Amino acid sequence: MDAGMVKMDRRKFSMGVITGVAGAASVLAAESPAAPKTQDQMPTIFVAHGSPQSIDDANWMTKLGKWTNEMQKPKAILMVSAHWIDRPITLGATRSVPLTYDFYGFPKRYYSMKYNAPGAPDLAVRVKELLAHSDKIANAPDRGLDHGVYVPLLGMYPEADIPVLQVSIPTMEPAPLIELGRKLAPLRREGVLIVGSGFLTHNLGTIDFSATAQTPTWAKEFDAWAAEALRNRSTTDLTRYREKAPGVKMALPTHEHFVPVLVALGASLETTETVTFPITGFMGGSFTQRSVQFG
Repeated sequence: MDAGMVKMDRRKFSMGVITGVAGAASVLAAESPAAPKTQDQMPTIFVAHGSPQSIDDANWMTKLGKWTNEMQKPKAILMVSAHWIDRPITLGATRSVPLTYDFYGFPKRYYSMKYNAPGAPDLAVRVKELLAHSDKIANAPDRGLDHGVYVPLLGMYPEADIPVLQVSIPTMEPAPLIELGRKLAPLRREGVLIVGSGFLTHNLGTIDFSATAQTPTWAKEFDAWAAEALRNRSTTDLTRYREKAPGVKMALPTHEHFVPVLVALGASLETTETVTFPITGFMGGSFTQRSVQFG
């Protein structure tokens, strides 16, 4: 099995390198169906994004495609990936540029993957409008989509015909990220799919792809706690998840893979829509692939 390495872009934070999740994922069980389509606004979602090798997991890619087939097609996609941490909020390329292969040690073919989605300059303008009065905004016009964006999109929208804009994670603090989602929420009524991309549990030191791999108790408990808090949109619990969630120190030695869900949550708080979990299950022993749909 190819282990590989995955890099996180922390240009104004400390630079870091983490081991990538490799190998085939376990069978994913749909915990509940996606919410009904709405013509009024797009849902906001969080997706467990997988490693570059996840594109070879036909079961996972099929589930991603089924999930998005049950939504109306978005006019554009706004992505917040665990693999781009930059302060202030930074907007990626607004034209088609080469992908960011933010990993190393994988087979060569993963460095020739393509996802030639159109750029989204109009969406970038709209994001700046929504954040203009409260947030500083920077631009990274040559930064292509990283694997936290294009890997899941290869399963969700394989035609690559929807404009995509990636924005950075500006902080690890929960409350400001929930507020960021609130500010971006009007995009949903404009046909934009807001997507957080990461993992609700992400402990690289516990990966186990052996045939006898067992999901540890701490992973199950944290996953169940997160599911309940998200289902209830409990901002009180989620802003204090580092203190309140069981098993959090094992589930999240670092927090960049969890916090994108908080942006997706924030964009849903002005509604009473149902929260569903279109994809669940564990891979590599301790990695929950729970994905979330608000609305």
